[in-house]
Amino acid sequence: MRPLLWLAAGCVGVCLSVGCASIAATAATAPPATDTKPPVGFEKAVVLWPKGAPGALGTSDGDVPKLFVYPAIGTGPHPAVIVMPGGGYLHLAIEKEGGEEARWLNAHGVTAFVLEYRLGPRYHFPSPMLDGARAVRYVRSHAEELGVEKDKIGLWGFSAGGHLAGYLAAVNDAGKSGAPDPIDRVSDRPDFAIVSYGRFTMDTTIPRKTNMEGLLGDHPTAAMMDAVSVVKLVTKNTAPCFIFSTTADQTVNSLNATEFYDALKRAGVSAELHIFERGQHGVGMAQGMKGSPELAIYPTLLANWMEMHGWMAQD
Repeated sequence: MRPLLWLAAGCVGVCLSVGCASIAATAATAPPATDTKPPVGFEKAVVLWPKGAPGALGTSDGDVPKLFVYPAIGTGPHPAVIVMPGGGYLHLAIEKEGGEEARWLNAHGVTAFVLEYRLGPRYHFPSPMLDGARAVRYVRSHAEELGVEKDKIGLWGFSAGGHLAGYLAAVNDAGKSGAPDPIDRVSDRPDFAIVSYGRFTMDTTIPRKTNMEGLLGDHPTAAMMDAVSVVKLVTKNTAPCFIFSTTADQTVNSLNATEFYDALKRAGVSAELHIFERGQHGVGMAQGMKGSPELAIYPTLLANWMEMHGWMAQD
């Protein structure tokens, strides 16, 4: 069975088979929740599970996954993108890798959402994946009232958020017909994914500084790492991807980008890859980068790709 096919039903028990302990934790033993200051300029915030998220250990801000909504201006329906900030699954760079991108998308006729997903060390795998899948289902199931096109819903993730977006591009399902919650009846497959400097492989031959402890805990097993190694999860059903990285990134080696591209190519999935020579980890939209002015072209390249596929209106 492919990992996390049970996301459609909201089941969390299978995670224990690969050694994930956070879902089995209790509020009394878990670290405190990580609260995140909202991004700038959103219209409203939507709680993804009003009655509590699966495996929630409390009700504080960090226990409550939510979407910050940035509606596009003008007559819809519009394409939509859910932005997933990075932060090592321990915090969220929610303005630099969330709000800024949402406002840029709005300026290009795309309705945007910024996802606040649950974080370690209080929450580990699969909680962020559950939150991301729920976000896609929420937007798709509420497409009409949100003024978005239900078959033009993408993800845009950075660093840990890039890993999360890549994971959800590969591991998804059509929904569960007859589910009590109407949101669970629709697909969580994104129509496309944009991934910026994300970790996609746990291959020991590729240099890395961490074993994704923010997602997997301090002592992840080989099985746990395999379960989140995106390159091993790619199939022909994986969503088309735009991949951005830099050779100079010392935090997430750009070999992750090439390995992901190769996996997509082998599976026959549409993909576009851009790796710049300069630029450290965490460049965000890459505007005004001192010493790396060439990175400023990144949003233009992305816009061209989205326009080519009909996910952004041409200027």
